[in-house]
Amino acid sequence: MLDGHLVDIGDLVLHDAGMDVRSPTHEITRAASALRARRTAMARKAPWPISYDGLAALRGVGPVKPEEPKAKGRRKVASDDDDAYPAFANDADPWKAHFAEIDALLDRTDKVLAGETPLPKSRSHLVYDPDVDEAENEDAWLDLVKRVSHWPSVAAAAVAWDAWLDLNLYTRQPWLGLTMAASILRARGVTNHLLPLAAGFKKSKFRPQGREGILEKLQGFCQVLEEAVEIANKDLERLILARELMNRVADKCRSNSKLPELVDLFLSRPLVTVPLGAKLLKVTPKAVDLMLLQLGGALPRELTGRRRYRAWGIV
Repeated sequence: MLDGHLVDIGDLVLHDAGMDVRSPTHEITRAASALRARRTAMARKAPWPISYDGLAALRGVGPVKPEEPKAKGRRKVASDDDDAYPAFANDADPWKAHFAEIDALLDRTDKVLAGETPLPKSRSHLVYDPDVDEAENEDAWLDLVKRVSHWPSVAAAAVAWDAWLDLNLYTRQPWLGLTMAASILRARGVTNHLLPLAAGFKKSKFRPQGREGILEKLQGFCQVLEEAVEIANKDLERLILARELMNRVADKCRSNSKLPELVDLFLSRPLVTVPLGAKLLKVTPKAVDLMLLQLGGALPRELTGRRRYRAWGIV
Protein backbone atom coordinates (compact mmCIF):
# COMPACT_ATOMS: atom_id res chain seq x y z
CA MET A 1 0.00 0.00 0.00
CA LEU A 2 0.99 3.64 -0.35
CA ASP A 3 1.53 4.16 3.38
CA GLY A 4 4.21 1.47 3.49
CA HIS A 5 2.35 -1.54 4.88
CA LEU A 6 2.76 -4.90 3.17
CA VAL A 7 -0.08 -7.40 2.99
CA ASP A 8 -0.18 -11.04 1.98
CA ILE A 9 -1.76 -11.51 -1.44
CA GLY A 10 -3.48 -14.69 -0.30
CA ASP A 11 -5.16 -12.94 2.63
CA LEU A 12 -6.15 -10.06 0.36
CA VAL A 13 -7.76 -12.33 -2.24
CA LEU A 14 -9.60 -14.35 0.40
CA HIS A 15 -10.83 -11.14 2.05
CA ASP A 16 -12.00 -9.80 -1.31
CA ALA A 17 -13.94 -13.04 -1.85
CA GLY A 18 -15.44 -12.89 1.65
CA MET A 19 -13.62 -16.08 2.70
CA ASP A 20 -11.30 -14.78 5.44
CA VAL A 21 -9.58 -17.48 7.44
CA ARG A 22 -8.73 -14.98 10.19
CA SER A 23 -9.99 -11.58 11.29
CA PRO A 24 -8.92 -8.99 8.69
CA THR A 25 -6.39 -6.44 9.84
CA HIS A 26 -6.51 -2.71 9.23
CA GLU A 27 -3.90 -3.07 6.50
CA ILE A 28 -5.95 -5.73 4.72
CA THR A 29 -9.10 -3.59 4.72
CA ARG A 30 -7.18 -0.58 3.37
CA ALA A 31 -5.56 -2.69 0.66
CA ALA A 32 -8.96 -4.14 -0.24
CA SER A 33 -10.34 -0.59 -0.50
CA ALA A 34 -7.54 0.41 -2.85
CA LEU A 35 -8.09 -2.73 -4.94
CA ARG A 36 -11.82 -2.03 -5.10
CA ALA A 37 -11.18 1.55 -6.26
CA ARG A 38 -8.86 0.40 -9.07
CA ARG A 39 -11.34 -2.29 -10.11
CA THR A 40 -14.18 0.24 -10.19
CA ALA A 41 -12.09 2.67 -12.24
CA MET A 42 -11.23 -0.06 -14.75
CA ALA A 43 -14.80 -1.35 -15.01
CA ARG A 44 -16.08 1.89 -16.58
CA LYS A 45 -15.01 3.89 -19.60
CA ALA A 46 -12.02 6.17 -19.22
CA PRO A 47 -13.61 9.61 -18.66
CA TRP A 48 -16.02 8.36 -15.98
CA PRO A 49 -13.58 8.30 -12.99
CA ILE A 50 -12.82 11.99 -13.59
CA SER A 51 -16.34 13.11 -12.70
CA TYR A 52 -18.50 13.70 -9.64
CA ASP A 53 -20.06 10.25 -9.84
CA GLY A 54 -16.66 8.67 -10.41
CA LEU A 55 -15.13 10.39 -7.38
CA ALA A 56 -18.09 9.38 -5.22
CA ALA A 57 -17.86 5.74 -6.31
CA LEU A 58 -14.07 5.48 -5.99
CA ARG A 59 -13.94 7.00 -2.52
CA GLY A 60 -16.78 4.75 -1.32
CA VAL A 61 -19.58 7.22 -0.53
CA GLY A 62 -22.89 7.88 -2.20
CA PRO A 63 -23.52 10.96 -4.30
CA VAL A 64 -25.17 13.91 -2.65
CA LYS A 65 -28.91 13.78 -3.11
CA PRO A 66 -30.18 17.01 -4.69
CA GLU A 67 -32.84 18.91 -2.83
CA GLU A 68 -36.32 18.49 -4.16
CA PRO A 69 -37.88 21.69 -5.48
CA LYS A 70 -40.60 23.09 -3.30
CA ALA A 71 -44.08 22.90 -4.75
CA LYS A 72 -45.76 26.17 -5.50
CA GLY A 73 -49.16 27.04 -4.09
CA ARG A 74 -50.79 25.97 -0.87
CA ARG A 75 -49.01 23.34 1.19
CA LYS A 76 -50.98 20.18 1.79
CA VAL A 77 -51.56 19.50 5.47
CA ALA A 78 -51.31 15.87 6.55
CA SER A 79 -54.30 14.47 8.34
CA ASP A 80 -55.19 11.31 10.18
CA ASP A 81 -57.01 10.09 7.10
CA ASP A 82 -53.79 10.24 5.11
CA ASP A 83 -52.10 7.95 7.61
CA ALA A 84 -55.04 5.58 7.78
CA TYR A 85 -55.43 5.42 4.00
CA PRO A 86 -52.07 5.55 2.18
CA ALA A 87 -51.70 6.71 -1.41
CA PHE A 88 -52.11 3.24 -2.87
CA ALA A 89 -55.17 2.29 -0.78
CA ASN A 90 -57.59 3.12 -3.58
CA ASP A 91 -55.57 1.51 -6.36
CA ALA A 92 -57.09 -1.31 -8.37
CA ASP A 93 -54.09 -3.44 -7.40
CA PRO A 94 -53.05 -2.60 -3.79
CA TRP A 95 -49.85 -4.67 -4.13
CA LYS A 96 -48.60 -2.75 -7.16
CA ALA A 97 -47.01 0.02 -5.09
CA HIS A 98 -45.39 -2.51 -2.76
CA PHE A 99 -43.87 -4.40 -5.67
CA ALA A 100 -42.67 -1.11 -7.20
CA GLU A 101 -40.87 -0.24 -3.96
CA ILE A 102 -39.26 -3.69 -3.88
CA ASP A 103 -38.12 -3.34 -7.51
CA ALA A 104 -36.63 0.07 -6.76
CA LEU A 105 -34.80 -1.35 -3.72
CA LEU A 106 -33.39 -4.22 -5.78
CA ASP A 107 -32.25 -1.78 -8.46
CA ARG A 108 -30.43 0.37 -5.89
CA THR A 109 -28.86 -2.76 -4.40
CA ASP A 110 -27.54 -3.84 -7.82
CA LYS A 111 -25.96 -0.42 -8.32
CA VAL A 112 -24.35 -0.56 -4.87
CA LEU A 113 -22.90 -4.02 -5.55
CA ALA A 114 -21.62 -2.82 -8.93
CA GLY A 115 -19.81 0.07 -7.23
CA GLU A 116 -21.75 2.79 -9.05
CA THR A 117 -23.64 4.29 -6.11
CA PRO A 118 -22.01 3.13 -2.87
CA LEU A 119 -23.81 3.45 0.42
CA PRO A 120 -23.22 6.75 2.23
CA LYS A 121 -21.11 6.49 5.35
CA SER A 122 -21.45 8.50 8.54
CA ARG A 123 -18.54 10.88 9.11
CA SER A 124 -17.19 11.26 12.62
CA HIS A 125 -15.98 14.71 13.66
CA LEU A 126 -13.25 12.98 15.64
CA VAL A 127 -11.69 11.76 12.38
CA TYR A 128 -12.77 14.29 9.74
CA ASP A 129 -12.39 18.05 9.94
CA PRO A 130 -15.90 19.58 9.84
CA ASP A 131 -14.47 22.88 8.55
CA VAL A 132 -13.15 21.30 5.35
CA ASP A 133 -15.59 21.60 2.47
CA GLU A 134 -14.78 18.56 0.36
CA ALA A 135 -17.45 19.39 -2.20
CA GLU A 136 -15.77 22.74 -2.87
CA ASN A 137 -12.36 21.07 -3.15
CA GLU A 138 -13.79 18.53 -5.59
CA ASP A 139 -15.20 21.36 -7.72
CA ALA A 140 -11.82 23.12 -7.71
CA TRP A 141 -9.96 19.94 -8.68
CA LEU A 142 -12.36 18.98 -11.47
CA ASP A 143 -12.24 22.54 -12.78
CA LEU A 144 -8.45 22.38 -12.89
CA VAL A 145 -8.56 19.06 -14.75
CA LYS A 146 -10.89 20.64 -17.29
CA ARG A 147 -8.62 23.68 -17.72
CA VAL A 148 -5.53 21.54 -18.45
CA SER A 149 -7.38 19.20 -20.81
CA HIS A 150 -5.46 20.65 -23.79
CA TRP A 151 -2.05 20.17 -22.11
CA PRO A 152 0.25 17.21 -22.83
CA SER A 153 -0.94 14.07 -21.08
CA VAL A 154 1.93 13.67 -18.61
CA ALA A 155 1.92 17.37 -17.69
CA ALA A 156 -1.85 17.33 -17.16
CA ALA A 157 -1.62 14.25 -14.92
CA ALA A 158 1.27 15.79 -12.95
CA VAL A 159 -0.62 19.05 -12.38
CA ALA A 160 -3.76 17.13 -11.38
CA TRP A 161 -1.83 15.07 -8.83
CA ASP A 162 -0.10 18.17 -7.44
CA ALA A 163 -3.44 19.95 -7.09
CA TRP A 164 -4.86 16.88 -5.37
CA LEU A 165 -2.08 17.06 -2.77
CA ASP A 166 -2.45 20.83 -2.34
CA LEU A 167 -6.19 20.55 -1.78
CA ASN A 168 -5.56 17.67 0.64
CA LEU A 169 -8.38 15.62 -0.82
CA TYR A 170 -9.34 12.42 1.02
CA THR A 171 -6.37 12.11 3.37
CA ARG A 172 -7.59 8.69 4.54
CA GLN A 173 -7.28 7.36 0.99
CA PRO A 174 -3.75 8.36 -0.07
CA TRP A 175 -3.74 6.04 -3.09
CA LEU A 176 -6.72 7.72 -4.75
CA GLY A 177 -4.79 10.74 -6.06
CA LEU A 178 -2.40 8.56 -8.05
CA THR A 179 -5.32 6.44 -9.24
CA MET A 180 -6.95 9.58 -10.63
CA ALA A 181 -3.67 10.59 -12.30
CA ALA A 182 -3.51 7.15 -13.92
CA SER A 183 -7.15 7.57 -14.99
CA ILE A 184 -6.21 10.83 -16.74
CA LEU A 185 -3.46 9.05 -18.68
CA ARG A 186 -5.92 6.31 -19.59
CA ALA A 187 -8.56 8.84 -20.66
CA ARG A 188 -6.00 10.51 -22.95
CA GLY A 189 -5.30 7.18 -24.66
CA VAL A 190 -1.72 6.91 -23.37
CA THR A 191 -2.48 3.54 -21.74
CA ASN A 192 -5.26 1.00 -21.99
CA HIS A 193 -4.98 0.04 -18.32
CA LEU A 194 -4.31 1.89 -15.09
CA LEU A 195 -0.59 2.21 -14.50
CA PRO A 196 0.53 1.19 -10.97
CA LEU A 197 1.52 4.73 -10.03
CA ALA A 198 1.18 3.98 -6.31
CA ALA A 199 3.78 1.20 -6.62
CA GLY A 200 5.94 3.52 -8.71
CA PHE A 201 5.69 6.20 -6.04
CA LYS A 202 6.83 3.77 -3.34
CA LYS A 203 9.81 2.71 -5.45
CA SER A 204 10.83 6.23 -6.51
CA LYS A 205 12.85 8.63 -4.37
CA PHE A 206 10.51 11.58 -4.94
CA ARG A 207 8.58 12.67 -1.86
CA PRO A 208 6.61 15.93 -2.22
CA GLN A 209 7.25 18.34 0.63
CA GLY A 210 5.13 21.24 -0.63
CA ARG A 211 8.02 23.62 -1.29
CA GLU A 212 9.18 22.27 -4.66
CA GLY A 213 9.02 24.35 -7.80
CA ILE A 214 6.91 23.53 -10.82
CA LEU A 215 9.85 21.95 -12.66
CA GLU A 216 10.79 19.80 -9.66
CA LYS A 217 7.20 18.59 -9.27
CA LEU A 218 7.01 17.66 -12.94
CA GLN A 219 10.35 15.83 -12.77
CA GLY A 220 9.22 14.02 -9.62
CA PHE A 221 6.02 12.85 -11.27
CA CYS A 222 8.03 11.68 -14.28
CA GLN A 223 10.17 9.59 -11.90
CA VAL A 224 7.02 8.04 -10.44
CA LEU A 225 5.70 7.39 -13.94
CA GLU A 226 9.00 5.85 -15.07
CA GLU A 227 9.07 3.48 -12.09
CA ALA A 228 5.43 2.51 -12.71
CA VAL A 229 6.15 1.76 -16.36
CA GLU A 230 9.15 -0.35 -15.35
CA ILE A 231 6.99 -2.33 -12.90
CA ALA A 232 4.32 -2.83 -15.57
CA ASN A 233 6.94 -3.98 -18.09
CA LYS A 234 8.36 -6.50 -15.62
CA ASP A 235 4.87 -7.86 -15.00
CA LEU A 236 4.30 -8.09 -18.75
CA GLU A 237 7.60 -9.92 -19.28
CA ARG A 238 6.73 -12.31 -16.47
CA LEU A 239 3.35 -13.05 -18.08
CA ILE A 240 4.94 -13.58 -21.50
CA LEU A 241 7.53 -15.99 -20.08
CA ALA A 242 4.89 -17.94 -18.15
CA ARG A 243 2.69 -18.12 -21.25
CA GLU A 244 5.54 -19.49 -23.36
CA LEU A 245 6.36 -22.16 -20.78
CA MET A 246 2.76 -23.28 -20.40
CA ASN A 247 2.11 -23.16 -24.15
CA ARG A 248 4.98 -25.61 -24.73
CA VAL A 249 3.01 -28.14 -22.69
CA ALA A 250 -0.37 -27.15 -24.14
CA ASP A 251 0.85 -27.53 -27.74
CA LYS A 252 1.40 -31.25 -27.15
CA CYS A 253 -2.17 -31.84 -26.01
CA ARG A 254 -5.16 -33.08 -27.97
CA SER A 255 -7.23 -30.61 -29.96
CA ASN A 256 -10.20 -30.96 -27.60
CA SER A 257 -8.12 -30.44 -24.46
CA LYS A 258 -9.07 -27.66 -22.03
CA LEU A 259 -5.45 -27.02 -21.09
CA PRO A 260 -5.02 -24.00 -23.45
CA GLU A 261 -8.09 -22.43 -21.84
CA LEU A 262 -6.55 -23.02 -18.41
CA VAL A 263 -3.40 -21.25 -19.63
CA ASP A 264 -5.51 -18.26 -20.71
CA LEU A 265 -7.20 -18.34 -17.31
CA PHE A 266 -3.84 -18.05 -15.57
CA LEU A 267 -2.97 -15.07 -17.77
CA SER A 268 -6.25 -13.26 -17.10
CA ARG A 269 -6.53 -13.88 -13.33
CA PRO A 270 -4.09 -12.98 -10.57
CA LEU A 271 -5.05 -16.14 -8.72
CA VAL A 272 -6.65 -19.40 -9.89
CA THR A 273 -8.19 -22.08 -7.70
CA VAL A 274 -9.54 -25.52 -8.59
CA PRO A 275 -13.21 -24.51 -8.02
CA LEU A 276 -12.71 -21.38 -10.13
CA GLY A 277 -11.14 -23.35 -12.98
CA ALA A 278 -13.89 -25.97 -12.84
CA LYS A 279 -16.59 -23.30 -12.97
CA LEU A 280 -15.14 -21.22 -15.81
CA LEU A 281 -13.86 -24.12 -17.91
CA LYS A 282 -17.04 -26.16 -17.27
CA VAL A 283 -15.16 -29.26 -16.23
CA THR A 284 -14.94 -31.29 -13.03
CA PRO A 285 -12.51 -30.36 -10.23
CA LYS A 286 -10.73 -33.66 -10.85
CA ALA A 287 -10.10 -32.61 -14.47
CA VAL A 288 -8.56 -29.34 -13.24
CA ASP A 289 -6.31 -31.27 -10.85
CA LEU A 290 -5.13 -33.46 -13.72
CA MET A 291 -4.39 -30.44 -15.92
CA LEU A 292 -2.40 -28.83 -13.09
CA LEU A 293 -0.33 -32.00 -12.80
CA GLN A 294 0.07 -32.04 -16.57
CA LEU A 295 1.66 -28.57 -16.52
CA GLY A 296 4.42 -29.92 -14.29
CA GLY A 297 7.31 -27.47 -14.00
CA ALA A 298 5.44 -24.84 -16.03
CA LEU A 299 2.73 -24.59 -13.34
CA PRO A 300 2.64 -21.11 -11.77
CA ARG A 301 3.70 -20.75 -8.16
CA GLU A 302 1.33 -21.78 -5.39
CA LEU A 303 0.41 -18.66 -3.44
CA THR A 304 -1.63 -19.56 -0.39
CA GLY A 305 0.28 -22.52 1.03
CA ARG A 306 -2.96 -23.78 2.57
CA ARG A 307 -4.42 -27.21 1.96
CA ARG A 308 -8.02 -26.00 2.07
CA TYR A 309 -7.63 -22.87 -0.09
CA ARG A 310 -4.98 -23.87 -2.62
CA ALA A 311 -4.37 -21.27 -5.32
CA TRP A 312 -1.80 -20.65 -8.05
CA GLY A 313 -0.82 -17.45 -9.79
CA ILE A 314 1.85 -15.77 -11.89
CA VAL A 315 3.66 -13.52 -9.44
